[in-house]
Amino acid sequence: MSGKRTGSRGERRHSERENIKVPVDYSAVDAFFSEFTTNINEGGMFIETENPAPLDANVQLQVRLPDLQKPIKLGGRVAWVSDGKAGTPPGMGIEFQDLTPELRGTINDLVRRLRQKRD
Repeated sequence: MSGKRTGSRGERRHSERENIKVPVDYSAVDAFFSEFTTNINEGGMFIETENPAPLDANVQLQVRLPDLQKPIKLGGRVAWVSDGKAGTPPGMGIEFQDLTPELRGTINDLVRRLRQKRD
């Protein structure tokens, strides 16, 4: 069987993810972790990790985005999990939740800049 993914990742994503590798700290289920996000879009991000939080777990994120002096803090939900087989990295897809208009604007601006660099 190819890489096992749990959740409904493909069916719910509304826009293409953009590659970016930035540090992200997150807490879930009474534990704290420091990892890297490898891609992001307006609705979520992928965190590469050998120990993903359980599917549907709520997570609190602190992300250090380029061009910002301070990390941004936001909440999310584990929407899908990858076991890292078949050439895909292990980790979890996070769906952002309850973003303030300011945070949403910051993330949207970053994604827009990444898309402009790619094109």
